[in-house]
Amino acid sequence: MSELMTDYALQAHNTFGFKVHARYALRIENEAMLRAALVDTRTADLPRLVLGGGSNIVLTGDFDGIVWLISMKGRRLVHEDEQAWFVEAGAGENWHEFVAWTLEQGCPGLENLALIPGLVGAAPVQNIGAYGLEIAEHLATLNAIELSTGKTVVFDKADCGFAYRDSFFKQQGRGRFVITSVTFRLPKKWRPRCDYADLARQFSVAGMPDAQPTSRDIFEAVVAIRRAKLPNPAEIGNVGSFFKNPAVSAEDFDLLLAREADIVAYRQPDRRVKLAAGWLIEQCGWKGRGLGPAAVHAQHALVLINKGGAQGQDILELAGAIQHDVDARFGVQLELEPTVI
Repeated sequence: MSELMTDYALQAHNTFGFKVHARYALRIENEAMLRAALVDTRTADLPRLVLGGGSNIVLTGDFDGIVWLISMKGRRLVHEDEQAWFVEAGAGENWHEFVAWTLEQGCPGLENLALIPGLVGAAPVQNIGAYGLEIAEHLATLNAIELSTGKTVVFDKADCGFAYRDSFFKQQGRGRFVITSVTFRLPKKWRPRCDYADLARQFSVAGMPDAQPTSRDIFEAVVAIRRAKLPNPAEIGNVGSFFKNPAVSAEDFDLLLAREADIVAYRQPDRRVKLAAGWLIEQCGWKGRGLGPAAVHAQHALVLINKGGAQGQDILELAGAIQHDVDARFGVQLELEPTVI
């Protein structure tokens, strides 16, 4: 039976760096260990929390239950056909290292998602996305253990219910499944995705606006942009973007545009308009400001940071103040990206 760790410090398992503890913790390295944990009489009646890299979570205090630390490793080329490569990674693999590995194998497609913190198993839950790409575009299947039965269930893309920073696993499936591995379909007819403003600007500055960048070029550009704009969680506690970009109707956007001529927004295929949450926050004067040990990053208004000694409630208090001000000025409600526990 796996070692049950008591009074386990979770500071290294949440990228805000909150100094909180779990009553018990158990490292899960394969599906057999997960199934054994399901019937472990030592913790059968306790609340459960599944943690990977903790890059999209706000822990508001000690967890009086059992934390499963997902550590399933492994990455491989499953197979290929004339159209695509199929690559698989264990849920406990580091996401950025997995993206780099796919390029080393000559399988491009995920390079726009470089340097996103966290583990592979959490990526479908959040439907992570950046620089014009979401993982929903390339996900083929994933394996997950159903907690009520201990059986492995295979999900395809349609089963995952992907939406903007959302999925079945954040909604109806929350608390019902633990993802154990993910397989991606990477088309062999690769095309660069570098029309996103920051990427286009990066290549223009590099003196190659009309050249065809390679997947490695895009990977390195994304890494450079993220390092320049976003704080390293190992140095400053954060979970990346804290708020989703809100979408409004075309009619509501026209009313906003009449008042705010410089508003940053992106029209969507469904006629809705996505607003840049960072711009809204900055216009309300929050960029670089804070409340106590929690603050808005000076270089990116979407990022809330732990200046040192902050707890989850400090971050949520700051987030609430920002939401209030954005709503008061623009009539727009900001929604949190991370999960609050």
